[in-house]
Amino acid sequence: MTSVVKFNVLTVPEGEGSTLEGRFAKRAGLVEGQEGFEEFQLLRPVEGTDKYLVYTRWRSEEDFQNWVNGQDFKKGHAKAATDAHKDGHAHGGHGGPAATNSEIWGFEVVQHVVAKG
Repeated sequence: MTSVVKFNVLTVPEGEGSTLEGRFAKRAGLVEGQEGFEEFQLLRPVEGTDKYLVYTRWRSEEDFQNWVNGQDFKKGHAKAATDAHKDGHAHGGHGGPAATNSEIWGFEVVQHVVAKG
């Protein structure tokens, strides 16, 4: 079976990167125990873009869909919304989303190389 990779491409306004990163840190642990989950990375842009990439790798498309349609996914995103509201009140801001747009890119892994040793 071939792994499936999903990128959630998040457009993040200038100055909101640390807010986004903090919210992801607070959600840590929700995806790791999911059936078929293999890997997660939050990728910060370093040049030429305002887009963060949320990289996840799954055993199958079915496993990814089960996660997206499951309770832990909903719980994690509800917690992010609650944290956004709290962040706004604590810092005098509006407490809105740290990202202004999101799109999902999906790929099948056809080659995977890891470092030796």
